[in-house]
Amino acid sequence: MILPIVAYGDSILKKKAEEISVGTSLSELIADMYETMYNAQGIGLAAPQIGKSIRLFITDGTVLKDEPQLQDFKKVFINPTILEETGQLWTMEEGCLSIPNIRENVSRKENVRIRYYDENWNLHEKTYTGMAARIIQHEYDHLEGILFVDYLSPLKKRMLKNKLLNISKGAISVEYRMRFPMASKARV
Repeated sequence: MILPIVAYGDSILKKKAEEISVGTSLSELIADMYETMYNAQGIGLAAPQIGKSIRLFITDGTVLKDEPQLQDFKKVFINPTILEETGQLWTMEEGCLSIPNIRENVSRKENVRIRYYDENWNLHEKTYTGMAARIIQHEYDHLEGILFVDYLSPLKKRMLKNKLLNISKGAISVEYRMRFPMASKARV
């Protein structure tokens, strides 16, 4: 089922998400999240973005054909913990399904070591590099109540203030279902 994506300005996007009890059945939610993400043409989606303040995110970088290391990067991350971020900072333009039509440069470390459960509650600890690390860091931030615009300078945030306000109000054009915090109901 395609779920509405929570828009910028909703308080759930600024909360630290709660741990999920080990063994909880999440298969239906994960399937709905993938359907929602694909419908919005995303490569990652965190549970807070669909209104659930739990520590779960999904990725699928296989659509990025020019990134060969992502060809098997379709993964589920449950109760993840970033253990280490290493390497050089590299800057790249990022966007977010909760903040449509805005893309800005964000600097992140090039490697991330993360511990997480997969959809079958198998525990993993793995290091990801490059674009995979960036996707993980972006989605993990959602679980910590951090958005990519939080990394921007105060001047850049002021310049985006009206655009961000319009997103909160639903005064934007978007091709997927969203729930806007300052609108009367979700747009379909």
